Amino acid sequence: MKVFISFDGLCESFNILPGQTVKDAKQMIKDYFHIQLSDDKKGRRFLVLMYAGGVLRDEWVLTDAGITVCSTIKCSVKEEEKPALYVYNAVTMEKVQIMGNFHLLAETVSRLKSLVSLKCGFPVSVFCLKTLEGKEMYDCNTMSDYKLDLGVTLRMDVWDGWKELLSACVLGHKQNVQHYLSRRKPILRYQQRVTLYIAAYMGHLELAEWLTKKGARADEAVGVHPYREWCCETGHPDIGKCAIHAAAENGQLLLIKAFVAHNVLCLECQNPLGQTPLKVCILHGHKDCVLYLIMKMWSVVSFPKIHLPMSVYIKVKKWQLRAQKQIFKVKKWAPDFKTKVGDPFVVDGFTEPKMTSRGLHGLYQDKWKKVMGKSQTDSSQAFVNAVLTLKNSATKISRFPSVKQTAVYPFKKRREAGWKSVDDNETLKNNWKAQIPLPPISNTTNNRPRHLTTPYATFLLNSSLESYTIHSGRTPRQNAIYCLSLASEFKEKPWLQQLDIARMLAKKTVYNL
Repeated sequence: MKVFISFDGLCESFNILPGQTVKDAKQMIKDYFHIQLSDDKKGRRFLVLMYAGGVLRDEWVLTDAGITVCSTIKCSVKEEEKPALYVYNAVTMEKVQIMGNFHLLAETVSRLKSLVSLKCGFPVSVFCLKTLEGKEMYDCNTMSDYKLDLGVTLRMDVWDGWKELLSACVLGHKQNVQHYLSRRKPILRYQQRVTLYIAAYMGHLELAEWLTKKGARADEAVGVHPYREWCCETGHPDIGKCAIHAAAENGQLLLIKAFVAHNVLCLECQNPLGQTPLKVCILHGHKDCVLYLIMKMWSVVSFPKIHLPMSVYIKVKKWQLRAQKQIFKVKKWAPDFKTKVGDPFVVDGFTEPKMTSRGLHGLYQDKWKKVMGKSQTDSSQAFVNAVLTLKNSATKISRFPSVKQTAVYPFKKRREAGWKSVDDNETLKNNWKAQIPLPPISNTTNNRPRHLTTPYATFLLNSSLESYTIHSGRTPRQNAIYCLSLASEFKEKPWLQQLDIARMLAKKTVYNL
């Protein structure tokens, strides 16, 4: 069967044998026209055959595709650029393609994280990049430092215990997001900003409105995880991006309208590059968003006796917001959500990484194993101690003090005879205990402030109490009894003032050591 092949302005005839496939025809055309095809890491050049407006697949037989004698088939060469890198998203289980050439490998990891953030919609402070060997890639290094080649696949890991939350954010499930939010206030506030950012990028209007009602602001920067607050000044530049910028980058018009209606300060909110949402929409070519933002920027805000342009009204709102923050700072109304002493922190390259994309189930399972292992160790140690106690009690003969012996020797004679003097603290304790009993001795089950519940803080506290006992000769409880007994001698003073006197005496004993 004779057919005509049209290629690059030429039309040549070819004899097609029965049963030949499109792939065989492509090989004939390649040899006849001396076409150079390629399939390497940089890209791919391949032939495309079209008949009647449709593309012919390689496995099709030409005669079965409806091609008749003297038909004309159009042939063309297409070039397809391959991605420079692939990034495996541990949350969505998908591969993100990063387009580029070998020049991309000379860029910093910080630049690569910005590209990945634009592709997947996650803030840069939520994830980290790792090689397939598990080596973490830091922002300040270049990709060539890790000896990467074109077409290599990297892994994107998120904070441990966040996998379920981020999956719910991507899908826009408000109930699941509410379920997986943290109970700790610093982490909760950060998770709300992250969730609002992802909702703005994905276009989840219901989730975004729910978060704004909870206090999240679209013009507030996402920032960094509380574990990294101490080094946020040297963090990635994109940590200053807000949810309104994510909506502008992805052209989410409904989200932009909702954010502006809730807070007009979003109109002039700037990203780390100094770009407003209008500028971001212009750069990304979102025409509808540009028209809406221009209309809002040139609108007028009307009051009963005055009309203000939007630019002036935004300046007034900014001034009002700064004044409110100053008042809250002076009167300490604003809650403090910063990290405190004893909270965990992350140091790149030194501390154990906490961004391995482990789910909540894995974290709970590890905690359960630690608790069970510790309880088994404690139970075995308690059993050994009990056996030793029984053994000692079986061999030891109890000797009770003689009543006559203690009655014969008065206090002075016992001291002269070399007997151990009676502890004054015990006497004061017996005299004062009947008036105001002390609370029970604290143990590990008592509630303590949050910054004293960590193992290191407990070690410091116990070591301080032991050193006080060694240097003062009294335990802290005995010292409290002693000070309270002295303060109780001021009988004309109210009990609370006596308590203040006892507190001052206790401080003096510590300072005089």
